Amino acid sequence: MNRLLDGYRRFRADTWPQERARFEELAASGQRPHTMIIACSDSRVDPAVIFGAGPGELFVVRNVANLVPPYAPDSQYHGTSAALEFGVRVLQVSQLVVMGHAMCGGVTALLRGAPPEARDFVPTWMQIAREARSRVLACMKVEDAQEACELEAVRVSLANLMTFPWVAEAVAAGSLTLQGAHFGVATGRLMLLGADGEFAQA
Repeated sequence: MNRLLDGYRRFRADTWPQERARFEELAASGQRPHTMIIACSDSRVDPAVIFGAGPGELFVVRNVANLVPPYAPDSQYHGTSAALEFGVRVLQVSQLVVMGHAMCGGVTALLRGAPPEARDFVPTWMQIAREARSRVLACMKVEDAQEACELEAVRVSLANLMTFPWVAEAVAAGSLTLQGAHFGVATGRLMLLGADGEFAQA
């Protein structure tokens, strides 16, 4: 906790004086982020840092392997779907980005099995991307499949987004754009999914 408090004190001393007016405006008028990002929980992949975004600019949901489940309005718990509903229908973001990343532990678990300490929830969650695993392993060995599966998992999540009727409607109306991305932790480089279905450096 001491490290966190040290960071908070730096925030209060350095960042808060510069950003105070923005925070006060956001408190008074509410948030109006232009973009929603679905990113991994991985501590190395912070969307605000990667995109140089300030307070109020991004609406972010993070989960293991940046996955979007299919639309399933039932009585189960749906954290990612609830965030999507709020971002798209309430905040009316104009852009929705699914951002995967290199060395994703969730994708490793999908390919090779979850570690013994993470078998209560991780394996079931990663089944959302089982189609990505099947596609990749149909044409390469598991030891060569990490990045390809990370990219394919982004494609699966983008496809699942379109199963949400209000996402599909907003995309069709031109008020919402979907984008796939992949961040290289070691390189700092971002790849974007193009109209041709391939990832290329931004």
